[in-house]
Amino acid sequence: MKIVIINYGAGNIQSIKFAIQRLGYEAILSHDIKEIQHADKVIFPGVGEASSAMKKLRASGIDKIIPDLKQPVLGICLGMQLMCNSSEEGNTKGLGIFNTDVVKFSNAVKVPQIGWNQISNLKSGIFKEIRNNEHIYLVHSYYAPLCDATIAESEYELSYSAALQKDNFYGTQFHPEKSSEAGARILQNFLNL
Repeated sequence: MKIVIINYGAGNIQSIKFAIQRLGYEAILSHDIKEIQHADKVIFPGVGEASSAMKKLRASGIDKIIPDLKQPVLGICLGMQLMCNSSEEGNTKGLGIFNTDVVKFSNAVKVPQIGWNQISNLKSGIFKEIRNNEHIYLVHSYYAPLCDATIAESEYELSYSAALQKDNFYGTQFHPEKSSEAGARILQNFLNL
């Protein structure tokens, strides 16, 4: 199985690569469009600020190919947010895969939300053998509201999308590569798709 982690200069790609290795697979870090298009599974990571990450995607042309990919694609954290229509962070236009807009938590709560939180209302094969209210690891100041694509929820000030899915596209607001055994199981479930 050919697993490509998109390397566009805005990701915690090494920790994802190591998490995949712990499952017994090798992943390739690449920004090569053909290599991404011919992968069996694509992981779209992201850490940092939305508008600068989107600029890097556009500069490489990767923004044009992601929405057309037919294989399973997993967006993690900022990667998931960039798959939405837009983000309030830097007033950023996204890839428009998930029909929702990313917004900032209000000043009523401490941002970023950092640490362990629970996920509930799990609705996808990537959560096979994951218990409701399982703990996962998050670091974020912006979130995707609940929408038609929501496949898991989390609670911080309000209920929001902890994960999204549309067709072959999956996104997790949390970091499966940092979410202990549950995260490893979710990554394995994605690779089993």
